[in-house]
Amino acid sequence: MPLYEYKCRKCGECFEEIRKFSDPPLTTHERCGGELKKLLSPPAIQFKGTGWYVTDYAKKSGEPQDTKQDPDQKKTEKAEKGAKTEKAKMASSDTKSASTATKT
Repeated sequence: MPLYEYKCRKCGECFEEIRKFSDPPLTTHERCGGELKKLLSPPAIQFKGTGWYVTDYAKKSGEPQDTKQDPDQKKTEKAEKGAKTEKAKMASSDTKSASTATKT
């Protein structure tokens, strides 16, 4: 069951209350009868370590694991690599066309 924090608007007392999700929120303070305000508090989860990064996931075989490269630089390199591949495909098709033309 979750732990909720409340603050009394009349006396200023802050307290915690364990409530079910289905229970309605408290509205009046038991001690002074003042109106209660439900407070937001940080979750009780602590993450330890450096966190999660794209480099923590498995890479495709043969792909280098460069952990300190700028993401924009990676995009540029991928675009350049794609352009080189496209040029190579075009050159090979031009070569095939040229060899076919000489045979006929």
